[in-house]
Amino acid sequence: MCPLRASQPARLSLLTVSLMILLVLLAAPPANAADQDPPLRIAVAGLVHGHVEGFLSSLAQHKDVELVGIAEPDPELVQKYMKKYSLPRELFFADLSKLIQMRHPQAVLVYTSVAGHRGAIQVAAQFGVSVMVEKPLTLSLEDALAIRDLARTSKIDVLVNYETTWYSSNKAASDELLSHNLGDLRRVVIHDGHQGPSEIGVSPEFLKWLTDPAQNGAGALYDFGCYGVDLMTWLMHGQAPLSVTAVLNHDKPQLYPNVDDDATIVLAYPRAQAVVQASWNWPFSRKDMEVYGSTGYAITVGPDKLRVRHEHDADERLATAPALPAPQTDSLSYLAAVLRGQLVPKGDLTALDTNLVVTQILDAARESARTGKTIQLTPLPE
Repeated sequence: MCPLRASQPARLSLLTVSLMILLVLLAAPPANAADQDPPLRIAVAGLVHGHVEGFLSSLAQHKDVELVGIAEPDPELVQKYMKKYSLPRELFFADLSKLIQMRHPQAVLVYTSVAGHRGAIQVAAQFGVSVMVEKPLTLSLEDALAIRDLARTSKIDVLVNYETTWYSSNKAASDELLSHNLGDLRRVVIHDGHQGPSEIGVSPEFLKWLTDPAQNGAGALYDFGCYGVDLMTWLMHGQAPLSVTAVLNHDKPQLYPNVDDDATIVLAYPRAQAVVQASWNWPFSRKDMEVYGSTGYAITVGPDKLRVRHEHDADERLATAPALPAPQTDSLSYLAAVLRGQLVPKGDLTALDTNLVVTQILDAARESARTGKTIQLTPLPE
């Protein structure tokens, strides 16, 4: 009987311990929540680029990102954005260097003119801070090579944000090609642009530098030609074309006296050709791509649709592109993944190596239009 009396408290004690463990487990946060990375500390350089509004508008949806400062020397722009987005005055700095020293961001998003990209990257590189600029990378191949050297010596990432990078339709078209559903690549035709920056009512500070060749590099050629050149370089896995030919139009000189408003760029590869049609003269905004292979085609329709026809199909079909996988759904998620070492950007639409080739092509296109000649490309220096 004694052993039986001794075992009863032992069973009660075991039950009590089990209940306590269960309560602890129920009260504990999920493992993934406990291990979650802190928000990425982001600074903004410049407010003259209209795309900054997209970033500020999306901040509420990105709990993984914290805005720690904005560098903008123009007090009127500072007041405009403080009021529009209810931003505190202490968030603003006149100088990017001072901002970085005071707020210690992990990355800088650059919303200056294209001409301001190199300077902003130089400042960030001094502090070992990575950068994402709005498309295109910069004004010239000389600038692009200097940026590459800065990235190498400072061991920072330099990325380029294009709206079309986050279009699932472009990824689906590329997958059709990679899966050999279209045969060998033969021709790509890419259309990008809108009615014109003045016609769609961009802000005065945006319009001012968009229509200045010293600040934008050109007009529609750089503003929208970069999208198609970026996509084609990505489809070609970083291979540069043999030659570049460009024709520019000034169809609206009364609005855009100093820059082109329509551009056609022809890229010749050993067994393929691309035609990039960039314009401020489309009747509506468009960003679409036609990929033709030897046995089929894939034509993007907006951000997430695709028209496809294969060799033995009686007709084409319209399909919805699969959603992009995380973290490649948007620029901020992508940037965070790169900086946390979860993703290596080499060869991507945003990557520096891709955009060195893009800049080389745009530079050659501008020279082709100026001289009326086809420009032969040479390999980039290492």
